[in-house]
Amino acid sequence: MVLAGLGAYLPEEVVTNDDLSRVMDTSDEWISSRTGISQRRRAAEGQTSLHLAVEAGREALKHHGEGTAIDAVVVATSTPHRLCPATAPDVATALGLGHVPAFDVAAVCSGFVYAAATAQGLIAAGTARTVLVIGSDVFSSFLYPSDRNTRVIFGDGAGAAVVRAGDHDEPGAFGAFDLGSDGEGSDLITIGGGGSMPPSEDAPAGRDQFLAMEGREVYRRSIPGMADSCRVALDRRGWSIEDVDVMIGHQANIRILDAVARNLDLERERCYVNIDRVGNTAGASIPIAMTHAHADGAVRAGDKVLLTAFGAGLTWGSTTLTWPELPTI
Repeated sequence: MVLAGLGAYLPEEVVTNDDLSRVMDTSDEWISSRTGISQRRRAAEGQTSLHLAVEAGREALKHHGEGTAIDAVVVATSTPHRLCPATAPDVATALGLGHVPAFDVAAVCSGFVYAAATAQGLIAAGTARTVLVIGSDVFSSFLYPSDRNTRVIFGDGAGAAVVRAGDHDEPGAFGAFDLGSDGEGSDLITIGGGGSMPPSEDAPAGRDQFLAMEGREVYRRSIPGMADSCRVALDRRGWSIEDVDVMIGHQANIRILDAVARNLDLERERCYVNIDRVGNTAGASIPIAMTHAHADGAVRAGDKVLLTAFGAGLTWGSTTLTWPELPTI
């Protein structure tokens, strides 16, 4: 599977740390020192993960160029347009892709890595030759207004990649994926209500409809989770950490990214970071970061790139790719 195009979309509204400090007990210094975030984007009223996914997908298709049909659409989202049906068929229709297979993947912050692995499987099976993979999340709809643990972290956005069949040694080729999960940590990051499980009688009225997170425990588990997954992905590719030119990790928290890099003995300058501008965009995080890294010139053709993520579930995943020659964004 080969990377052939990228795109991203961020809502227009910018929410700075100072904006949040005016409505809750926090400050720019408190947020930036603990998370590395200076601002994040917030979807407009009525703007859902569907709308963001369509815009990011359109940008990726434009970047990929005309002339190649898309055979499938996989959307990674944990904040779907509707609980039923999936968001992906609407995305495919909005983009004029015809009656292609389209479905959602829900792995929260690991969502794009899981969706890309799924696309690799579709291509390997001969079901598709070219797949549009999108990560899109609007967690602002699920943040409790006064919850400092979550509201300062999450932002809205979507990122997309076009991937196609290709040779394992050509520029842009992905390596094997490492994926994993641990349901024993499923309550560490959760929205308790809204599914088929009835609301908890112990929760304050309506609180089950909002995201809750045990930040310290997530921090403790995420660092070895991502680092170990990276090692597996590198080993499957036959690379060492010294071979890696750029690591693009899930943009959850700057402290987590720094700690993962230290665990891997990877210099900070080889880690791409855009969390300061966009916050934690969950399943959209990695494709947005990939798009921004390409636009910023932080990755160049021939670079050996490591992708890694960790999120609710608990889930994690990593893979590798050699960066292809792509048009300027």
